[in-house]
Amino acid sequence: MRRAAMEQAKKDAGPQLTVASLYLILYNLIEALGWTVILVKLLFHLFEHETYVGLYSEIGVLLQVFQTMAVLEVVHAAVGLVRSNPVITGVQVMSRLGLVWGILHPVTESHDKIGFPLVCIAWSVTEVIRYSYYMGAIINYTPFILQYLRYTLFIVLYPLGVAGEILSIYKSLPYIGEREIMSVSLPNRANMSFNYYYVLIVVMLTYIPGFPQLYCHMLGQRKKILGEKPKKED
Repeated sequence: MRRAAMEQAKKDAGPQLTVASLYLILYNLIEALGWTVILVKLLFHLFEHETYVGLYSEIGVLLQVFQTMAVLEVVHAAVGLVRSNPVITGVQVMSRLGLVWGILHPVTESHDKIGFPLVCIAWSVTEVIRYSYYMGAIINYTPFILQYLRYTLFIVLYPLGVAGEILSIYKSLPYIGEREIMSVSLPNRANMSFNYYYVLIVVMLTYIPGFPQLYCHMLGQRKKILGEKPKKED
């Protein structure tokens, strides 16, 4: 009886937070707040100026900081703090960092192309919801509306983000080819060459098989999480 009472008392007291849990809550809170600031500044700029031109100057640094922080998520997965696959997490994080540091940073002309606001809208809304959801999961409190948004808005946001990424890369190609950005030409001491222009073309082509597979996987996850209706009792 006493043991049963103690077990019930532990359940009533709520989840026991470890140091690792507190760290993850802090990390997710910082990321959620950071992306919220990006989203708010983005919306203010669009409504106030009625154009996306000049948007990068307002949120570019914030985008670099909070997207680069996501590298920690690969570490979290690798050391077992979270149950995510470190390889899949790494690919997802590096693809975004490739856009932030490999396209937007060196090619300033990409800042005022339509791809940039599309990426920012998709990423910021997604991340505010995602990090908030993760915080709720740690403390075992996830409102249904938050769960619903996490597994529903991607239907629009994911294609929007992919379109923005492809457009950003495509619009940057002429400048990258002309200036030979991040490219290495022969002759050189290493006796090797690297053409960033053609690498980006290959990257864009990977979206053709990659997008449908991941999108269908996410639809399957949505059906698994939200698709099951509670059975009515007789």
